Amino acid sequence: MSCDATSLRKLQDVISALIAPDGCSWDREQTPLTLCEYVLEEAYELVEAIRHGNTVDVAEELGDVMFLLVFISTLYAAKSSFTLEQMLSMSAEKMTRRHPHVFSGTVFASREEQLSGWERIKRSEKADAEGMPAGVFSNLPRGLPPLLKAYRIHSKAARAGFTWDNDQDVEQQVEAEWLELIDAIQTDNKVVQERELGDLMFTLVELGRRKGIKASAALDGAAHRFLSRFAFMEAAARNKGSNFSSLSMEEKNALWDSAKVADTSEGLTS
Repeated sequence: MSCDATSLRKLQDVISALIAPDGCSWDREQTPLTLCEYVLEEAYELVEAIRHGNTVDVAEELGDVMFLLVFISTLYAAKSSFTLEQMLSMSAEKMTRRHPHVFSGTVFASREEQLSGWERIKRSEKADAEGMPAGVFSNLPRGLPPLLKAYRIHSKAARAGFTWDNDQDVEQQVEAEWLELIDAIQTDNKVVQERELGDLMFTLVELGRRKGIKASAALDGAAHRFLSRFAFMEAAARNKGSNFSSLSMEEKNALWDSAKVADTSEGLTS
């Protein structure tokens, strides 16, 4: 038995002990449904660790995610729904099927053709399972966070040949959406304002996608930069014996400029 298999068996043994009659009362009460929120929470923590590059944190968060996945599969196995081994086998078979250029000798002329092939295979799988033709967005998860959902929608639409001809057209559309938002802001119609803001953000996601930028990661980075700079301003104010909130806007802006300079010195920009 390999080290990986031994570690997996150890984790399964821990979970079995937790849900045993004499185990943990909290763990015994859990169901796949009750664990869903924990899966999302731990997945976000894993992404956070990966983006910050701390390998110790990454290992810990990967372990937390793995624990939940094995926990859920164990609960399903207890109901004779499927076993962990069956789940892993299904995944291996699916990935083999979706990579014919690796496992079946299929040749794709380009990366785009390969990605289009991936989408066709996924749609055919869904059609086989439900007995009806699958649409371009049939396998789009409904619970995706909005920015990620917008990215996936644009990606799938592009693979189906429904997108702007070139990047310049998208840039012009961003400008058009911005002007429409400005016009909407001049009114008191909050519904229209929200719609126009959504249209602008949706188009920006596509512009980023074409440039190889994922909007969710870009926005997350912007949020972290803001928090880092704000912490810098608060610390600078304390060092001067002042409370940040009591400073004038001019003083706050001066501290913000200093925080940006500090960011730049650490290799950050904007």
